[in-house]
Amino acid sequence: MLRTTRKKVEGASLPARAWYRFKDGAKSILGLVGTPLQVKLSKFALLLFGLAILLAIIVFSASKFEISSQVLIYGICVGVAVIPESLIAVLTITMAVGTKAMAKGNFIVRKLASLEAVGGVTNICSDKTGTLTQGRMITRKIWLSEETTAVIEDCTDPYDPASGKIKWPGLTSSASSSASTPTVGNSDDTIQASTMGAFLKAISLCNNSVVTDGKATGTDTESMTTVQTEVAPNWSAIGEPTEIALHVFAMRFGKGKVDVVQGDNSRLVSEFPFDSSVKMMSVVYEASKVRNIYTKGAVEVMMARLNETEEVKARIAAKADELASEGLRVLCVGSRSLTGDHIKTATAIAYEVGILQGGEGDWAVMPASRFDSMSEQEIDSLESLPLVLARCSPLTKVRMLEAMHRRKAFCIMTGDGVNDSPALKKADVGIAMGKRGSDVAKEAADMVLTDDNFSSIVTAIQQGRRLFDNIQKFLLHLLISNIAQVFLLLIGLVFQDDSGTSIFPLSPIEILWANLITSSFLAIGLGLEEAQPDILYRKPHDLRVGVFTFDLVRDKMIYGVCMGSLCLAAFASVTYGPGGGDLGHGCNEGYNPSCDVAFRARSTTFSTLSFLLLVTSWEVKHFQRSLFNMEPESHSGPLSVFKTVWKNRFLFWAVMGGFVMTFPVVYIPVINHAVFKHTGITWEWGIVAGCVVVYIALFETWKAIKRKLGLGVQVSLPPPEDQI
Repeated sequence: MLRTTRKKVEGASLPARAWYRFKDGAKSILGLVGTPLQVKLSKFALLLFGLAILLAIIVFSASKFEISSQVLIYGICVGVAVIPESLIAVLTITMAVGTKAMAKGNFIVRKLASLEAVGGVTNICSDKTGTLTQGRMITRKIWLSEETTAVIEDCTDPYDPASGKIKWPGLTSSASSSASTPTVGNSDDTIQASTMGAFLKAISLCNNSVVTDGKATGTDTESMTTVQTEVAPNWSAIGEPTEIALHVFAMRFGKGKVDVVQGDNSRLVSEFPFDSSVKMMSVVYEASKVRNIYTKGAVEVMMARLNETEEVKARIAAKADELASEGLRVLCVGSRSLTGDHIKTATAIAYEVGILQGGEGDWAVMPASRFDSMSEQEIDSLESLPLVLARCSPLTKVRMLEAMHRRKAFCIMTGDGVNDSPALKKADVGIAMGKRGSDVAKEAADMVLTDDNFSSIVTAIQQGRRLFDNIQKFLLHLLISNIAQVFLLLIGLVFQDDSGTSIFPLSPIEILWANLITSSFLAIGLGLEEAQPDILYRKPHDLRVGVFTFDLVRDKMIYGVCMGSLCLAAFASVTYGPGGGDLGHGCNEGYNPSCDVAFRARSTTFSTLSFLLLVTSWEVKHFQRSLFNMEPESHSGPLSVFKTVWKNRFLFWAVMGGFVMTFPVVYIPVINHAVFKHTGITWEWGIVAGCVVVYIALFETWKAIKRKLGLGVQVSLPPPEDQI
């Protein structure tokens, strides 16, 4: 989007460039620049601004457009009441907290929009090599043409040639060692004469990795004699994981690349690097005026070039299938494929990480060559897309993502190599590996996984859904407050004093206090809510709808009208109860003896609104569950409500602080009369308490109705068997 705009600007005329700059500046001022959620909320704020103007016009029309200072102030009050002043600030804090939580979960968020999007992911696409697997390999088994088999066990350091033991199944028990093999002989001549020697030379020379022990010698100069001190080896390697594994195996027999080149006085004549179209690599070395070619490649590619009988090929193919079914990467003559894996290897890894559970049909695993040969219509006609694609090229991954997008899926793509970058760009959320990932992959990704642990993606999705839930919670809370105040102030036009002037049920400062002080800290607390226990078993939310779902709009209207009605009832109870309906005169401007009833009614309404907002912050912690049974998985019973409200400490103390701060605002002299335009109350606290009880009852009743009718309940997926 940014690149397109820049191209338009660069190729446009002077007036057009001025227009683009003006438009960009206007968007920035109006808040229409940023992440999709920020833009959507900014548009919502502009809508509320327009609504505020409309409501002010309604107020002015009620006075037949005879706009006095009092009518003007009342119109401004209604306009202020409809706008959630703290919305953007609370959203920014919530996003910052979400980013920090992602960092703790080993995710670096490069693009803030991905933090919002990850919670709505429906599918995860992953490259296997370096992502599902660690990217650090060990040569586990070799199988030579004379049916000789070697197995490497107990290896703890993949870079240390002395780590682990080599065993030769089928031979005597003495034929095992930690670094060399008596089976082929320890002498150089014996190894050279065997098939093992040819194998070691091939994997050493046809190899671009570098393995070093990091050893250095230090000189002790504090004495008259020079003493060489040997440093313990610290093995490290540079190169592709498979090449490193092969190189380390050759070094177990003293046949590293440097040893072979120096021992034979070999010279590299030519190199044919790996190419995805041929899936093999070849090098030509010359020694003693004789040139030899050493090749490594994928099993099927090498088999096609093998000059052997079909019986021998069948035996090799059977052995390759056997090794692949164990989850091993199978290579011929110590070679490997950079872009894909044997289909049985891919299947074994998929079972190991839980992608395949068993019982899937033939459609679940498919060679990439078959998938690439299918047209878009053929792919779209499949009942389900394959769960595993073996030997993927970069184009295969892109086509899979396009097929998923045509099915309205929202996808994560993970990868670490340069060949993964097109798919990382194509995905809705691209995640690159931080440790082993290439710079190209990181640049193409939206997030970087610092610990390269695939399971950490679950944390990212959990945090994304938590962020979405929390935004909905504080949005609902803020909008309930705004709707209640608008309802109260518009209906409040009917309350008039002796001169026929409408009396404010809430003063301007009371409205600002409720919106900026009381609601802001409560909204921040809701933004810090922990993820709900069933959050990963719910269906992903629809990002096309966003946070303003039908359920949110419906609930805010119901709760807002209930809150506004109770505040209106509190004002009317004081005014027409003991007050007898005497609202005095000039009570919007300041206190005088005739305003006692109006000021007491206003104080009661303010206290009721404040307390209902405080209670609402606990009620909206869950949109369906009762406040008194919100977390039955961890605790239940009549006292569970105390554990529920105590769980979020920030929100708890924000509510407690809100309760406490109401009293000085109501009772401190001068502040109450001159600033807030209300006065201290006594028996009216009974009305406040009654309104709170009725409000909780109404809130819980509507939640019960929603549970009964299934309104707004997100269908949960069954938990895994190991969690039942």
